Amino acid sequence: MRHLKKKNKLSLPADQRKAVLRTLANSFFKSGEIKTTLGRAKALQREVEYLITLAKRGDIHARRQAAAFLYEKEVVKKLFNETVGNFKAKKGGYTRLIKTFPRRGDAAPTAILQLVN
Repeated sequence: MRHLKKKNKLSLPADQRKAVLRTLANSFFKSGEIKTTLGRAKALQREVEYLITLAKRGDIHARRQAAAFLYEKEVVKKLFNETVGNFKAKKGGYTRLIKTFPRRGDAAPTAILQLVN
């Protein structure tokens, strides 16, 4: 049973949902911010916070766990070498979610997810 295991399903099957989040996470760590729909941004925020926590641990097992989720090795290197340096003293709240105007065309609510410096 899935009691108390709530997750944003994004109206996608599990394999497609994981692929979307992995792609968004790769793009996010490349640029430091990403603009997407509000639902995807909220789901991505959870994954990004977890990956940054792994990077703060910094051991080989954490690096392998991050590499299993992210598609590109360069993104993993950037996460562990550059991105994590800003958050050594923080215990959480590594990202900021800013709601923006609805998307033109389908009026989907959009948001920008950024790293907090």
